[in-house]
Amino acid sequence: MKIKEIIVVEGRDDTTAIKRAVNADTIETNGSALSSETIEKIKLAQKTRGVIVFTDPDFPGQKIRQEITNHVPECKHAFIPKEDALHKRGKGVGVEHATPETIRKALSHALPMSQEIVEEITQEDLILAGLIGGPGSKERREKLGRLLKIGYTNGKQLHKRLMMFNISKEDFSNAIRIVRQEEQDA
Repeated sequence: MKIKEIIVVEGRDDTTAIKRAVNADTIETNGSALSSETIEKIKLAQKTRGVIVFTDPDFPGQKIRQEITNHVPECKHAFIPKEDALHKRGKGVGVEHATPETIRKALSHALPMSQEIVEEITQEDLILAGLIGGPGSKERREKLGRLLKIGYTNGKQLHKRLMMFNISKEDFSNAIRIVRQEEQDA
């Protein structure tokens, strides 16, 4: 599978994992302190080929993703669930631990951050869906992020992530129905 866009990852091990899964070029951020030189490379890559941001499903990865979005908002974003990025012996989380199949799947679902306005999902919708402020809300957010292909986020950032990816109220409602059905079936 050949990827046209350049994939932004955190480090060398992530590049190795990406190249095991797909034929692609990468830019490595080399940690969470993005240099101005790296930002300029990402801007050039976006202009010439497009960019997919593919960082680890953890706080530093989210921080890098947000900083790139602030400088280059038109990038696409790929996410993997945290449980698919865990080291086999529980020693860390990262793209480098994901299987080639998981990486290919995440890249095939890469989405751009949206600039359009849709019928807004409200904080009340999130509370009523049991996604914030209650027992089991973290697990529901993890399932929702997987279903909508937007990755996991904490309760404070969930609304922002839903809006960034232009998730419609209908898609949100359908995903919540699936989450609730899974809970009943468990």
